[in-house]
Order: sequence, then C-alpha cells, then structure tokens
Amino acid sequence: MPLQIFNTTKRTIDEALLAEAIQLVIGEEGGKVGSIEAIYCGNKMIRRINRDFLNHDYATDTITFGYNEGGEVEGEFYISLDVIESNARRFGVMFEDELLRVTIHSALHLMGYDDETPELRIAMSRREDLYLDRIRGASNH
Repeated sequence: MPLQIFNTTKRTIDEALLAEAIQLVIGEEGGKVGSIEAIYCGNKMIRRINRDFLNHDYATDTITFGYNEGGEVEGEFYISLDVIESNARRFGVMFEDELLRVTIHSALHLMGYDDETPELRIAMSRREDLYLDRIRGASNH
C-alpha cells in the first residue's frame, strides 16, 4: 500500500500537492515510500489520538507514527486542519502554506528527524524551508 491521503473534514485541500511534498521529502532524504497514510482531520480526532497515545489532553498540529522497517518508509501522520487554520492566522501566513509546512514537517519526522530541542527544531525548520522553496518554485513554473 503506497502513499494514501485521507481528508476526514469538509474542508477542501490540495491532496495532489500534499502527496507531491511527502514524496519529495522522502525521496530527497534518501527514503523510499512504503505504506504511508496522511490523515487530515479536525481537533476532536487529533486530541483523542494525542490523549490515547501520548497522554496529552489537547489538540496539536501534527502527530506522527513511524513504522520504518527495512528499506521503505512506513508510517502515518495526523494533521489537524483546525490547528493549521489558527496557526496560519497567528503566524500571518496563508492556510495552504502552513498546511504544506506541517505536511513537510510530518514527512521529516517519518525520515527520523526530531524536534525535541531548540537546536533540532532549528535544523528541522531549515529543512522545511528548503522543501517549501522547492515546491513553491516547481508550482510557479
């Protein structure tokens, strides 16, 4: 089962662009897409997952579970479109750009990147910027 994208909300998202971003990150980081599920949901679902699996009783932008075995990248991630929307307003960016950034962030987590410390967060943010620029450049031609 290759990359699958599920949108459990009524909001329209550019699934083709998000899939392209995931595949770009995995490929450029030296991985091969195995079975990856990208689930775009609302706060209710992500809060339940956060509580049930991580013991955090709040909504968050993304939760990633990596199951890499062998040479293929496998896993799933959940992204709350509600949190993306509020973060986009807070950061003064477009919803689509914030969604793309967090999707790239989640794909980087699947590739083993971590953001537990300020230094790791900075390194991960730089990778996000690199891929955002690459995707924006490709879609502007």
